[in-house]
Amino acid sequence: MKLKKIDSLWSHVHGLGMLAAMGSYTAAAQRLGLSKAAMSQRMAELEEAAGLPLVRRTTRSVRLTEAGQRLVDSTRGAFAEIERSFAGIKDLAEAPQGLLRVTAPVALGRQQIVPLIPAFLRQHPAVRIELELSDRLSSLALEGFDLAIRHAASAPDTHVAWTLCETRSLLVASRAYLRRRGMPAAPLDLAGHDCIHYLRGDEAPAWSFEDLAGDGSRLSVPVRGPFAANNSEALREAALGGAGIALLPDFSARKDLAAGRLVVVLPGWRSVGAFGEHLYAIRPYSPHVPRAVHAFVACLREALQGGFGSDKADGEPSA
Repeated sequence: MKLKKIDSLWSHVHGLGMLAAMGSYTAAAQRLGLSKAAMSQRMAELEEAAGLPLVRRTTRSVRLTEAGQRLVDSTRGAFAEIERSFAGIKDLAEAPQGLLRVTAPVALGRQQIVPLIPAFLRQHPAVRIELELSDRLSSLALEGFDLAIRHAASAPDTHVAWTLCETRSLLVASRAYLRRRGMPAAPLDLAGHDCIHYLRGDEAPAWSFEDLAGDGSRLSVPVRGPFAANNSEALREAALGGAGIALLPDFSARKDLAAGRLVVVLPGWRSVGAFGEHLYAIRPYSPHVPRAVHAFVACLREALQGGFGSDKADGEPSA
C-alpha cells in the first residue's frame, strides 16, 4: 500500500520513533495501542514509501538503519512541538490540575499567601500546592519551581512576571517607645534612637529617605540599635515590645498600625531602597503556562490588588 496521505505518513513516522525508543515491536505496539502485526505492517509501508530500509531486524533486537535514525532525528522536534501544542489546547478545556510548586519569602508567605490557599484549593480540588518559604532567591528553572512570589523594585527581564500590587516600606515604633524617647522630627534625629534594622550580612546599616514635601532629594542616614534580624516578623515583634524604631514592609506592619499598636514615624518622609516597591509573581518563560499557574496568579491578584496600606496609620503617639 502506498502512503499517499500526509496524516498516514506522519503516523507511520511517529511509529518509527516509538520503535526506536522502545527497542521492540511488541513494546512499541503496546504504547501506540496497536497489535504487533499492525506495527510491523506500518513499518513495511513506511519503508516502501521511503524506498530503502529503515529498520534492521535481528533475532534478538530491532535497530534503525542510518536512514531510519536520520528520519527520527529530523522529525523529533516537530513531534515534540505537536505534543506541547496539544497539551496547551487540552489544558484550555480542563479545570486547573496537578502539582504547583511555589516559593515565597517567609514573612510574606506566612502572612499573606498561606491564608489564601485553603479557599483556592476548595475552588480547585484537582490542584496540589507545595509552598517553600525562604528569603533565599531560588533559581526557578534549576529547582523546579512553577512560580515565585518576589518583593522587588522591578520585574526581572529574564522571566515572565505578573504585578500583584505595589508595596512600600514604613518606619514604625510602639507608642510606649515614643513616649519614652520622643518622636523624631527628621531623619537625622534617628542617630539618637534605637533603630531595629534588617540584617544584610556585613553591610553597615543605613536608611534612605525622600522628602515627600520637598524636591524629591534623598537623604541616607546611618543607624544603629540593639537588635537586627533577617526577618520582618522578628523586627515587628521587637518594635511591638518597645525595643526601638523599625523599618518594615507594609504587609508586616499594617494590622498593628490599624489596631494602634504601632505608629508611623516620620510620616512626611518616604523610605526608599530598603525593600522592593512591587510584589511580583514570576516564572521561567515557556510557551505553555499551566492553568493551575494562571488560576493561582489570578487568585493572588484579586486578593492583593489593594496593596497593604493602612488608612488608620497614626503619626502621633497617644498619652
